[in-house]
Amino acid sequence: MPGVATSEIEVFLASNKGFWLLLKDEELFVPYEEFPWFKQATLEQITTVEWPTLNHLYWPLLDVDLAVESIRNPSQFPLVAKSINLQRVDKP
Repeated sequence: MPGVATSEIEVFLASNKGFWLLLKDEELFVPYEEFPWFKQATLEQITTVEWPTLNHLYWPLLDVDLAVESIRNPSQFPLVAKSINLQRVDKP
């Protein structure tokens, strides 16, 4: 029989497709396709996660903040990249 969880948040399975989070009694899959910041992360970086507020997760070793709702419904939170126009400035 499995023991009682000692933490309210736990990463309990990682694969080449993503990893599973256990938040109290809720299991959430975090696919790398939707959350690319984790794809090249080490197991230590992925498993070092904090749950500072009810709808906020933080991975301090990666400096990644996510809303829990974005994991539950990633299609409602599309990734948007903005290009930055960097212009060369010549000094006189």
